[in-house]
Amino acid sequence: MSAPVAGSGSSGELPAITGVEIPVSRNARAFGEALAAWTLAGPAVFFLLVLFLMPVIGVFVIALTDWQFGARSLAFVGLANFNEAFADEGFKASLLNTIVYVLIVVPGTLVIGLLIALLIESGKSCRAFYRAIHFLPFMATLTAMAIAWEVLLHPTIGLINQTLAAIGLPTANWLRDENTVLPVLAVVGIWQNLGYAMVLFLAGMKGIPQDLYDAADVDGADLWLDRLRTVTLPMLGPVSMFVVIVVALRAFECFDTVKVLTQGGPGHASEVLLYTLYRESFEYLRTGYGAAVAVVFLAIVVTLTLVQVRVMDRKVHYQ
Repeated sequence: MSAPVAGSGSSGELPAITGVEIPVSRNARAFGEALAAWTLAGPAVFFLLVLFLMPVIGVFVIALTDWQFGARSLAFVGLANFNEAFADEGFKASLLNTIVYVLIVVPGTLVIGLLIALLIESGKSCRAFYRAIHFLPFMATLTAMAIAWEVLLHPTIGLINQTLAAIGLPTANWLRDENTVLPVLAVVGIWQNLGYAMVLFLAGMKGIPQDLYDAADVDGADLWLDRLRTVTLPMLGPVSMFVVIVVALRAFECFDTVKVLTQGGPGHASEVLLYTLYRESFEYLRTGYGAAVAVVFLAIVVTLTLVQVRVMDRKVHYQ
């Protein structure tokens, strides 16, 4: 007669087996990891598709039609909107104005922001106050700032012209002269982005090790210009690249100041791409043509951003 199995009950239940792991196949494990990954990333991917990719695809599709805003019908016209845009003198003027505006705003913001950051960092008192004062334009509403600048630049009662007249310098109708309107808008753009660049440069300088400055002193770089050239600027390479890219994108997105101050005038002297897009799409209701302008704008911004990253990344020193 066989001995009873340990742990077996009178009801005939099978004994519990402990300490034995059930092998899991590689496919099941990979499926579980993939399911967990998609569960975590799924909401972000969904909103990325809905809020970014689908609108971009929609703009590309509309650019190939003659749809007018509010119309219930449309027709496929292929590349006709793009051909019309590149043959339009107004579009060419806005494209050139946008490039000139970016070429003024980006270097101006980079240089002046760095100088202000160096001055604040070299001081011993009121650093927080100076940082707050220079950062306020970046935090303020663009439309409100544009209105304030409109008052300052008024040809008769504006503070700028009154100050120039008081010291015997010539005045100008800054926003109605085609020779001055775009540089003035660029100055406003530099003023808007100055605080942002300053804060980033200050943060970058805080991360530079003091040992590098001590080593520079030992090597004979004891003047501030030598320390700036051999230590500060090379170590600020990653921050500088980030500032250039972000400020360039913000400069390409210039719209509020043009809309409030000049409406693209006089003539097409201050018209930029985003204002052309707005005017064609929502004033003239030529949404298909406006979508073509948006596609060109997007292509230019993406291309220049990739070029900037590729060119500047080779000259950047990372810690």
